[in-house]
Amino acid sequence: MSAVEAKLAELGLTLPAVAAPLAAYQPAVQSGVYVYTSGQLPMVEGKLAVTGKVGAEVTAEEAKDLARICALNALAAVKSVAGDLDRIARVVKVVGFVASASDFTGQPGVINGASELLGQVLGDKGVHARSAVGVTVLPLDAPVEVEVQVELVGA
Repeated sequence: MSAVEAKLAELGLTLPAVAAPLAAYQPAVQSGVYVYTSGQLPMVEGKLAVTGKVGAEVTAEEAKDLARICALNALAAVKSVAGDLDRIARVVKVVGFVASASDFTGQPGVINGASELLGQVLGDKGVHARSAVGVTVLPLDAPVEVEVQVELVGA
């Protein structure tokens, strides 16, 4: 077990299976020393945990938990191409999309769920640049979607 996966276990988390693509793309690709994940939805055992708009059917706190699930799924996607999460030198960028009710403006707080998980699991290597964007709708009516870019050592 890698040190990163041991830290996940310490937090009571396990790395899920990589979510199957919904269309014509790969969950993650490596280019040089970087791994780019596709947008990761809050899938749990192959199904969306929750659907709906944040600020309407989904609370901001629920959405923050969903962003955490997205980040966990992104780590699984990274591992699928990197082979070992201990190869992560740092998280470079996180982009989070929040399907928002028209008056919801708390996107940064929602995407903190992903950022905080990466920090808990990776420590200083998890500190990253980030965008948090409100959108009208996401695939399958997901409330949140997160993509991650990481730099690897030994690539």
